[in-house]
Amino acid sequence: MASTEGLVPITRAYLSSYYDKYPFVPLSDDVATLTSEIRSLITDLQTHTPLTQDESVLVDEVDAQPPHKIDENMWKNREHLEEIIFLLDRPHWPTTLQQQSKLGDVELAPIFAEMKVKFENTLKLLEYFQSKNADNVFNTVMSYMPQDFRGTLIRQQRERSERTKQAEIDALVKSGVSIRDRYALLWKQQMERRRQLAQLGSATGVYKTLVKYLVGVPQAHGRAETSVWTATVQPYKDGALYKAVNFTDVDTF
Repeated sequence: MASTEGLVPITRAYLSSYYDKYPFVPLSDDVATLTSEIRSLITDLQTHTPLTQDESVLVDEVDAQPPHKIDENMWKNREHLEEIIFLLDRPHWPTTLQQQSKLGDVELAPIFAEMKVKFENTLKLLEYFQSKNADNVFNTVMSYMPQDFRGTLIRQQRERSERTKQAEIDALVKSGVSIRDRYALLWKQQMERRRQLAQLGSATGVYKTLVKYLVGVPQAHGRAETSVWTATVQPYKDGALYKAVNFTDVDTF
């Protein structure tokens, strides 16, 4: 079991001071220029070819403000990447493009195919990052747990929970729903993971301390700024610190 010496509460102020060491590199001015050009192209396209209902939803997504939460931002990026990949498939091109796939002397099909590969690679990279990050957090938690049946119970419950969530997604896909609907369920599942993790705050002893250490307690209006926990970590004594934990309620991290 890993040492708990030196653990500190993770608050917004702590995270802010940590990331101050890694200054953000501003986006290139070209981003704003290209964004403006794309919006102009969309406006021209709407003038000549009215958008379908699904296409209008995509335009509304582009005009919407980016999500504040980093986690939600990543899921939205994945959703948008899948939508782009879907639209770059030739059967999903606008009818006009399918009938005339040249723009002057330029053949569009090879250009779209190259773009599709780049978006697919970006999507795979983002999926890998999220999966790896989730595993790292879970393994960090487990490093503080006793390496016996208690840790095994937690791992088994996490595996069962993830299989159940994947079954929900598979069933939704088979029903023929949109990419947007699928990601709405994926985000709902992610928020459920967070809620179940927060519920562990009612546990006692080392489990409560570790959960709050890793997740942090966001400061909000109307809430006093306090330490994340008030009790120190205690050693295990015949499993007594776990007697108040219902392992059947433990989901994933």
